[in-house]
Amino acid sequence: MHVLFKPGFFSNVPVRHALVLGAIVALVSGVVGVMTVVRSQSFAGHALTDVATTGGAGAAYVGVSPLAGFLGGAVAGAGAMEFIGVQRARQRDIATGIVLGAATGLSALFLYLNATSSATTGVTQQVLFGSIFTVDSSTITVTALTGVIVLLVLAVVWRPLLLASLSAEMAAALGTRVRLVGAAFIVSMAVAVGLSSIAVGSILSTALLIGPAATALRLTRSLRAAIVTSCALGVVATWAGILCAYDSYDWDPSSHGLPVSSFIVGIVVLLYGISGLPGLRRRAHARNRDVLRTHDAHHAMPGSA
Repeated sequence: MHVLFKPGFFSNVPVRHALVLGAIVALVSGVVGVMTVVRSQSFAGHALTDVATTGGAGAAYVGVSPLAGFLGGAVAGAGAMEFIGVQRARQRDIATGIVLGAATGLSALFLYLNATSSATTGVTQQVLFGSIFTVDSSTITVTALTGVIVLLVLAVVWRPLLLASLSAEMAAALGTRVRLVGAAFIVSMAVAVGLSSIAVGSILSTALLIGPAATALRLTRSLRAAIVTSCALGVVATWAGILCAYDSYDWDPSSHGLPVSSFIVGIVVLLYGISGLPGLRRRAHARNRDVLRTHDAHHAMPGSA
């Protein structure tokens, strides 16, 4: 047992905080991530990670909470993308590219200012790769409340959002306010990216948003099953990453350990790769995304049970 769980793992307060925070972030990312993949907005999710980097670096520069910076930056980026126009695929790509370019420049500027004008060390590493072992109980509380709000918003807009994802024209013809529903989702996605930035860093938060969801959609037959599987895979990857990072203090000769984010991303990529093995793909021949969308489209239609 001690080979896997080093002494003090379960009694360590920062580790317990990390496990709770990681689970919250993985659950929110798991739900949001499934719809992100279904809507083919993975590129937008990636762009929002760069905007979250800008917010986190800016927060560090002015001395406010990193969580506030990550969330504020990501939501501001989502608002900019929606303002430019995200209703059609071509508009989404243009909006995403504009926001991505601006965010990259600003994040580089803030990180430079932090490095040259602040005596605080490790700011860049914390922004880019997360600081899950340094969170306190108040951060966990805020994260949990924010996550609940995101899930409630998604629960309200889920059916019209799914219908709009399958056919924006049909949804509009049936009275769905496509632009409003899309805006609600992209803000929810921004918040999920901001929350995951605390756990795995802004630069790698896309992996936790997209990886478990894409894996789950490969392996399941229905959207509900995909959501449950995505959440479970995200929690497993996050907890395993925390365990490996804790144990890595004995692996690294410098005794500094390795970042949690590197293990989480590695596990997510491994799970996605395993899900694509030929044997699994043959057993899941009817589980591809197009079939999944067709299967669930009926349940998104107005008046469906």
